[in-house]
Amino acid sequence: MRIKSFAKINLGLEVMGKREDDYHELRTLFQTINFYDILQFREARRNRIFLEGTDETISWKEDNLIFRAALLLKKKFHVSKGIEIRVTKNIPPGKGLGGGSSNAAVTLYVLNKIWGLRIEKKALMDLGSKLGADVPFFFEGGLCLGLGRGDDIVPLSDLVSLPCLLILPPFSIQTVHIYGHFQSSLTSQNKDSKIIKFLDIRELGSLENRLEKTVFRFYPQLKAIKSLFRSNGAELSLVSGTGSAVFGLFSEKRKAEEVLRKLKSEHTSTLVETLSRERYWRSLRTGV
Repeated sequence: MRIKSFAKINLGLEVMGKREDDYHELRTLFQTINFYDILQFREARRNRIFLEGTDETISWKEDNLIFRAALLLKKKFHVSKGIEIRVTKNIPPGKGLGGGSSNAAVTLYVLNKIWGLRIEKKALMDLGSKLGADVPFFFEGGLCLGLGRGDDIVPLSDLVSLPCLLILPPFSIQTVHIYGHFQSSLTSQNKDSKIIKFLDIRELGSLENRLEKTVFRFYPQLKAIKSLFRSNGAELSLVSGTGSAVFGLFSEKRKAEEVLRKLKSEHTSTLVETLSRERYWRSLRTGV
C-alpha cells in the first residue's frame, strides 16, 4: 500500500502571545501543496514496527513521528499486529513544510484502515495533536485556518490552484530557536490582523508572516529571496512557518517558470502548485 504525504505552506502567520502551557497562541493559514513524500505500508509477520527511509539525515528510530504515531495506535488500541513502513523522502526537514507532521497524520490514517480500528476523523485529529501541533491540519487539507497552537483547525473554501515556487535552502531552522527569540512587542492584535481581513476580502498580497523579522535577523539571505520573488511578480512570498523554505505564489505558471530559470543555478528550487481539499483527499483515498 503506497500513499502520498503532502507538504504545507503557511499563507499567513500571526502570534498573539505566550500561553500558560509555554506554547504560543497562533493564527495561521495552512495550505497543502503538490509536493510529497511517499509512504509504503506492509503488514509484518512479527508484532513490531519496522521503519526505514531514504533520507540519511533523518532518524528512522523510535523518535521519528511516523514510529511514534504507529506506536500510539498500537498501545492505545492494544493492536497485536506488526507493520513495515518505508518512506521515500522528498520533503526536507527543518524547512517549515510540515513533512514530519504530514507523515504522522498519514500513518494514523492508513493504520486506522489496515488495522480496522474505525476511529473517526475528530478522534484521529485529537491523537495527532499529541504528536505535533501541525498534525491535525493534515486530516483536512486544502486551505484551513489554524488557531490555538495551530491545532484547532477550521476548513475554509479553497482558493483557485496557483503555481507555487519553492526555494529550499541547504540549512534547516529549529522552530524552538525562532520562537525563543521572538519579540513579544511584535505580537499580532485583532485590530490589525491581516488574516482576519483576508477572510473577508481574499486578498493574498496583504498576508504576512509575523515571525519573519526574527527569521531574517538570523538568516538575512532568506529576506533577499523573498525580495527577489516580489520583484518578479509573485502574488505572495513568505517564509513558510519558521522556515527555512521560502515560497512564491504566482497568478500564471509562465511567470513562475521564468523565475525558476533565473534561480536554478543559485538555489535548490522546485515548482509545484497549491492543492485543493478535494484533490488532496482524492489522492489519499486512492492511495488507501
